[in-house]
Amino acid sequence: MAEEGYKVVLNVYDLSNGLARQLSTSFLGKPIEAIWHTGVVVYGNEYFFGGGIQSLAAGRTPYGRPVRVVEMGETHIPREVFEDYLRDISPRYTAETYRLLSHNCNNFSNEVAQFLVGAGIPDYILNLPAEVMSSPMGPLIMPMIQNLESTLRTNAAPQATQFVPTSVPPPPPPQNKPGEGSSSSKQEDKAAKAKQGSAADPLGGARGKVQEEVMREFAAIMASGTLRASEAAALAMRRVMERHGDATMQQS
Repeated sequence: MAEEGYKVVLNVYDLSNGLARQLSTSFLGKPIEAIWHTGVVVYGNEYFFGGGIQSLAAGRTPYGRPVRVVEMGETHIPREVFEDYLRDISPRYTAETYRLLSHNCNNFSNEVAQFLVGAGIPDYILNLPAEVMSSPMGPLIMPMIQNLESTLRTNAAPQATQFVPTSVPPPPPPQNKPGEGSSSSKQEDKAAKAKQGSAADPLGGARGKVQEEVMREFAAIMASGTLRASEAAALAMRRVMERHGDATMQQS
């Protein structure tokens, strides 16, 4: 008689609670559907990566109700064998090894799903970091991510991260020779260039405002000394996104 199989599903959560879809175009310059978090449900428990490998009764995790439930298939691997496997890989999934872009909860779910059913989780979830980093704001976000990860690994005192674009500085303006050009023509040239710049990036001002608000919130939260850097960054982003979301709803 064949051994009983166990159903395997993937619980998919949106950590932004819908705000990513609403505000990502303004903040990142491109639409992002959600900020995905996943957990693998099997044997009546949900397994996920958060400060280490975690296991809670299905439906009792701190992430609320999943926005999607993906059927992954059926496994015939006994629970004892699976939990031995988790103990074997646990040194690779700790707070110290966590990487927001390359070694996160979704990478854990993908590896576990492959072990259980021989198939990975959907690509649109795994590709989220690449989507964010390929956005116009990607080069500005990377320094903040690197600073936060370094802070978590070293357990040092967190510092507010500055958004510093890695662009080549513009060349100095040419020196005008005596008798060349007038002040009015110079002002017209500046106005024309400014107009061209705003047309090329109409959302630049909005993104800059959101960045400044996030950094102010982050610095204020860290000054209170009650949260870790990763928690403070998430809370700062959430507060700013909620404010802009409320403003958008009021305008509509």
